[in-house]
Parts: sequence; structure tokens; C-alpha cells
Amino acid sequence: MTSRYRAAPTLILISMALFPAEAQAQYTSASKHLNHPAEWYRSDQARRIASVVLSYQAPDGGWPKNIDTTGKPYRGPREKLKSTFDNSATTDELRLLARMATHTGEQRYIDAFDKGLDLILRAQYPNGGWPQFYPPGQNYSRYITYNDGCMIRLMFFLREVARDDALYAFVNESKRTASAEAWDRGIECILKSQVRVEGKLTSWCAQHDEVTLEPRAARAFEPVSLSACETIGILHALMAIENPSPQVIQAVDACVAWLESVKIPGIRVEDRKQAGTPRGYERFVVKDPSAPPMWARFYEIGTNRPIFAGRDGVVKYDLSEIEIERRTGYKWLAYWPRKLLETEYPQWKAKVSGGASPAVEAAQ
Repeated sequence: MTSRYRAAPTLILISMALFPAEAQAQYTSASKHLNHPAEWYRSDQARRIASVVLSYQAPDGGWPKNIDTTGKPYRGPREKLKSTFDNSATTDELRLLARMATHTGEQRYIDAFDKGLDLILRAQYPNGGWPQFYPPGQNYSRYITYNDGCMIRLMFFLREVARDDALYAFVNESKRTASAEAWDRGIECILKSQVRVEGKLTSWCAQHDEVTLEPRAARAFEPVSLSACETIGILHALMAIENPSPQVIQAVDACVAWLESVKIPGIRVEDRKQAGTPRGYERFVVKDPSAPPMWARFYEIGTNRPIFAGRDGVVKYDLSEIEIERRTGYKWLAYWPRKLLETEYPQWKAKVSGGASPAVEAAQ
């Protein structure tokens, strides 16, 4: 396979830990069955689980989210199944079916996989982005969706299809080539959608316009902003490129500099039990000089001030100012970039520069 943005095989790829707790909790059950030995996929248990997964495949080739697709078989009308790429739906089911196809050779698994792969390839916009599902809706779901790693998961899945000759040998060459080309277009979209403020590259919004690539709001409590959460998966994609171009290196360096500039020292988040609240606890931002720096999920474009919003969509600058249901029902502050800044970026920088990492140089 040839790819202008060929991904490096040694970099650790996107991780659930990069995303908010609610996104982690909604990962599909198929992900639990991707690391069994080869003989397991030929077992009766594997066939039973795969049969359940097949029962949830929507007519368009995808799967619904937030459903145990490996538990009880779906018995309802297939046309009522609404497929999506959100919350890791579709990609993990396809990974499981790929293992079944490879280790059993059964045509039903090959056909189901091909149908799902075709959906993903068809859903990509000409500019390289992906919406949450296809055909895209009329609301925010039509936007290019970096939110919760949606687009990045699709890209890394396609990278697997293009590169893993052992697991995806059953996929015809034209589709594997198309997968590699889709990865390339995704990288182009990432580079073009990086937000500039006064001519300076910064970060990305959680979603971008599918035509203009401008930052866009999603749900009322997800305003137009720069994101310190979704940015990590995007950087992983850029850092996975072998022999990155100066443009790719510039994009990574600029975003890392932005992440360093917006970290929030001296605070921590504390949840305290409180009866009568929506989730049984209240959330506080506590001053703590000894705490490691945190990052806000959303930053105001132009000022870099952390911003928060409730279901009324009104932007606030203090977490305590939004309603308790949203205050405790969303991960507003966390440590998303910490590992990247402390370990992954210095290692990557040393590799692409051919010298010592910034961390090593600073210590000398």
C-alpha cells in the first residue's frame, strides 16, 4: 500500500483514556473480543457472539451506539436500526467481523464486513472529513466530527485495513487502496481545519463545518471553541505519520505550544456527595497549589479563556455558574494532554528531529 501520509507502526494509537468518561462508558461491547487467540474465533462461543453482532447490523452496513451488540440478539425490524460512527459504534463490530472472516473464511462475515467498510468510505466528505453518521442529518451531526474521537477512530480503522496484511487479506485490493487514500484525505482535512488566531495556528474545535471547515457548535452545551480533549486524538493521527512533512510538524508543534499555554495550574475537581442532586453529588473546582495542571475541555477562541455552558447555551466562565445537571453530567476539566506533553510529544519530536527530545535538552 502506498500512502502519502503513511502511518508509523510503532506509535501508540488512539486510546479510550483520551476521551471523557461518558464516551469511555459507551464503548461498544465488541471491543471486548478483539484480543482473543486465533482458535477462539473458530469456537462456538465466537460464532454465537458474531451472530448477535450480525443481528444488529443496520441495512446500510453500520451499527447503532450505546447498545450491547454482543449480548442478546436483535429481534426487531432491521429498518429501525440507526447506524452511527459515534461512541465507537461500527468500527469495533467491523474489527470483530474481520477476525471472524480471517480465522473462519466464512462468506457471511466477509460480506457483512465489506458492507460496513463501504459505508465508512462512502460517508467521507470530499474534503476528507466525516460526519457522525451517513447520510448526514440536518443538525450538528452533519459537521465534521472530531468530538469524542469519532473521525479519528474511523481514520485509524481505515489505516488498519490498508496496512494489516494478515488480518485484512480477505478485503480486495481496491478497497484497501481506497482505505489508504481515505486516510490521506483525513490528514488533509485535519491540517486545513486547524484554527488560526491572528495568523497563528492553535488547536481544533470538536466539530467543523463540512463545507467551510470553520469551527461549529454542537449541542447547546458544546459551544464554538478550541478543544483540549479532542485535540489529543488529532495529534496522535498526525504523529503517526512516517516522515512527516514540515506542514505536519508545524501543526503538531503549534498545537502543543497552545496546549502548554492554556494549562490551568493550582486547581483540582472535587465531587462531594449531596442528597437531592441529579447524580447524588455536587462538583467543585478547588484551589490546590500542589495539584498538577488541568485543562478545560473548551476554550474561547481568541481569548483562550475556559468556557462552560448549560442546556440554555449561554457561555459562562466559571463552572459553578451553569446548572448542576450539566455541571456534574459532563467532563469539563481533566488531564487529557498530560501524557502527550510529558512523554509522547518529546519522543516524537526527538524522532522527527533526529536528536534529543526537548525534555532531554532542557535537562542538560
